[in-house]
Amino acid sequence: MEHTDQENTEQIVGKVEIPPVTGVYAEPWSFKKLFGLLAVFGPAAIVASVSIGAGETIVVVSTGAWAGYGLLWLVLLSCVVKGIFVTYFLGRYTAVSGEHIGHRLVRLPGPRGWFLIAIIALEMIGAPLAWVPISKPCGDLFHFILRDILPTSISEPIWENIITSAFVALALIFGLMLSFEKLEKQQIIICGILVGGTIVGTLMVRPDFGKAVTGSLNFGHLPDATDWAPSDAVKNPLLTMATAFAYVGGSVMGYVVYANWIGLHRWGLTGHEKISAIQRYAFTQDTIDYLPEDPAQANQLRKIIAPLRWDVGIGAIVLFIVTGAFMLSGAAVLYPLQTEFKGWSLLTEQAHVWGNIHASLVWVYYICIIAALWGTLQALPEIYARVMQEFFQAIWPNREWDYGRIRRRVCLYIFIATMILVWLNVKFDILTQIAGFILANFAIALMMVAALYLNFKLPALYRTRLPMLVGGLISAAILICFAVISGWGLITKFLG
Repeated sequence: MEHTDQENTEQIVGKVEIPPVTGVYAEPWSFKKLFGLLAVFGPAAIVASVSIGAGETIVVVSTGAWAGYGLLWLVLLSCVVKGIFVTYFLGRYTAVSGEHIGHRLVRLPGPRGWFLIAIIALEMIGAPLAWVPISKPCGDLFHFILRDILPTSISEPIWENIITSAFVALALIFGLMLSFEKLEKQQIIICGILVGGTIVGTLMVRPDFGKAVTGSLNFGHLPDATDWAPSDAVKNPLLTMATAFAYVGGSVMGYVVYANWIGLHRWGLTGHEKISAIQRYAFTQDTIDYLPEDPAQANQLRKIIAPLRWDVGIGAIVLFIVTGAFMLSGAAVLYPLQTEFKGWSLLTEQAHVWGNIHASLVWVYYICIIAALWGTLQALPEIYARVMQEFFQAIWPNREWDYGRIRRRVCLYIFIATMILVWLNVKFDILTQIAGFILANFAIALMMVAALYLNFKLPALYRTRLPMLVGGLISAAILICFAVISGWGLITKFLG
């Protein structure tokens, strides 16, 4: 019976015919077409809004507070490497082949699915470490806002942990209730709030844009630590730099899931009428032999993946604007005041500073921060479950993997593990440095190498053009370098 199904699938697939270019993509250039192309922004909005978590609102701001404009190049470099190349290469494979990336990577040499299991393990080990630096400063911020109405019989640290626990629980509960469609719409709104709010806030603090441009282009420059710089930045400057690079952008699963969302939007070949048969056939083959060898057809496929290019481009711009604005704020406002960040009052201290400039800035700040961090936490259950379902299905195709069940179990694990770290009061620096290495520098470097591998699994006609390939190779090298710096920095910190 299985042999018959395989024969039927092969007969249905054959050499697929690339769908024609339709809709706004087939129209000549005009303002109408431009707005139509901008309207495709969706999956990358979730990637961008999830990325804008503790890294942008805390790590980047505190870096600007002691380094001034000197590390803006890190923001630009990370946005280009991760926001463009990692996202594009992973999404492009699915858009061109129609196949889930997990269904191809499961075939890597070695035990079946070892790479997929490694990515899941890295994310699940690092996720609780990343949730605490996002949620605990929120607990401190809410305590600061509500301090006049809360009973004083309970100490401030206990209140902060209670509020943090409630914030995490609510984010997980609401995350369980969101469908992908609702999540996408919500994150687009959050991106709008973030871009608008950060632009307004940045203009009001009047940064030195000349120094900002210089700092953005001065690649590789590591400014001297100031007198008020965190002690860890003085003792471990390279680890501090690598951690800042890691936290610009989200964790590895945020990039992996992007390829899955391409399929939900039916971009590229995933919109083919026979896509289910194509995916079944591709899952059984070592080579991708169903794409037509006609250059005209290959060129047509490049045209129908235009939504991917626009989505990735807009997402990278949003990430850079918001992240850059937070670092500019730290450089323009907190650096002259020699602001030190201690304990978990990272967001609260920023609120004090904004209030000293202008009262209205405090609420601009509150809205942006809460929207960013709430959006991050609420979207993560969808990301974890979506990737795990795809990977588990690739490794064990004969078993049933229910998306809802996976999401509920992941949420329970995240809540328990995060609560342990919250109530143990593990230090912020330790959490961010370990999480940055595991979830971003190391895991994303692995995934970028895998993305290049996927590109070369495509027939030659369908691979990326030379400029993008060179950019991808350089990006992989940069990610590997930061992974080495981050890993070695942790080793020397804890053992040296």
